[in-house]
Amino acid sequence: MLFLLPPSESKAVGGSPLGIDKVALIFAAMQPAREVVFEAAVKAKLVEPDLQSAPTLPAIDRYNGTLYAAIHGRGLKGTPTEFNELTNAERERAKESIFIQSALFGLIPATSLIPNYKFSADSKLPGLNLKQHWADSHDVTWNRLVGQKVIDLRSKQYAELAPIPGSFDSLTVEVFDIESAKAMNHFNKKAKGQFIRAFLQGAETLEDMAKAANLKIEIDGSAIKLFTNQR
Repeated sequence: MLFLLPPSESKAVGGSPLGIDKVALIFAAMQPAREVVFEAAVKAKLVEPDLQSAPTLPAIDRYNGTLYAAIHGRGLKGTPTEFNELTNAERERAKESIFIQSALFGLIPATSLIPNYKFSADSKLPGLNLKQHWADSHDVTWNRLVGQKVIDLRSKQYAELAPIPGSFDSLTVEVFDIESAKAMNHFNKKAKGQFIRAFLQGAETLEDMAKAANLKIEIDGSAIKLFTNQR
């Protein structure tokens, strides 16, 4: 299985001195599309021109919002797990199976080295339709991933940047309150992160992942419905 995640607006600072101008991102065929977005973002003064030489971290460490804190198993401030990190084994599993949808870089493996940036799916670029540009640029990426079952945990705006081809075996994840059956917001991200953490820790099936994350699961057609009692 492959899992698609959104990024987070919140990001960790710092990293390795190796910039993306020295460490090429995977899916090299998308590089021209990335350069178009980067140049347009620089022109619009949304990112700095020297971003490509800025320090980098693995994407799964760079993003540190609610979803990613749950993936790392981080607890509240002051708790023993406040600064929890993935193990080497969990990172290897993430490298093979987790992909993140960036508005600046396109779809990238979770362990890809990226700089700290501020640019989102709703960023406006004069003369460039970001959604259409990325949707047209991901064909080569999908060709590399064909034959895999894809579990889509991206938010709507990020899913629109790279719609999954209809020929793929794919499922979309939604999170609901277990009592009211209403869609969740903050705890949507936390539940998705816990679901992915269960996979990284060795769960092999969707049902096992849900059980390990203390979530109820229902699979309804192309939808995975997760139910949480967190409030």
